[in-house]
Amino acid sequence: MPTYSYICNSCNHSFELFSYIKDYNAHPKCPSCNKSKTDRDYENDLLTINSSIVKHDSELKTIGDLANRNRDRMSDDQKNELSKKHNDYKDEQSQKPLPKGMSRINKPKKIKWR
Repeated sequence: MPTYSYICNSCNHSFELFSYIKDYNAHPKCPSCNKSKTDRDYENDLLTINSSIVKHDSELKTIGDLANRNRDRMSDDQKNELSKKHNDYKDEQSQKPLPKGMSRINKPKKIKWR
């Protein structure tokens, strides 16, 4: 389920709601003052992970979901180190001779992170 961040214009209380997209409410009641003078807090949504929809651990269905979540949590230095490690290993493997009758396919040298 997506996580939506809101801020109350009456009491300035920040809160999050977990709901299905079909049940989305643009102005839900504030849990603090119980008024509907609320707006989405897009700035807070963008700070969590690159979008307003965040998957929880129980919603990770594929290895790709897990990899994307872990990638989004990495710093740029960690991404660069991992890319270097991967490309160094790939270069080492390309130096090993192949079995008789096999040939290599030319592929790009570097991995580009989003």
